[in-house]
Amino acid sequence: MADKKIVLFCAGGMSTSLLVNKMNEAAKLAGKDYSIEAHGVAEEEKYVPEADCVLLGPQIRYALKKLQEKYPEKPIESIDMRTYGTMDGKGAIAQARKLMND
Repeated sequence: MADKKIVLFCAGGMSTSLLVNKMNEAAKLAGKDYSIEAHGVAEEEKYVPEADCVLLGPQIRYALKKLQEKYPEKPIESIDMRTYGTMDGKGAIAQARKLMND
């Protein structure tokens, strides 16, 4: 079983799936065993409670404040636009690790 669970949200869960693959590669290189999933933000109630960290695609960062208020105990951030745009798995993993203090 994975050490930590990272959940990415975007509008429909599709555009973040490529980033998930890149993040999995980066996590393996860092020797980390993470479960990383991408979902549409409409499914947040199903996935946020079990997540150790939540990252939002830049296209839905409007939902950031609402999610942070709804789940104050969860580390939730928007992925940096450049990190997302270049599908920088290493950068996204670094952001998630910082959020999880890992």
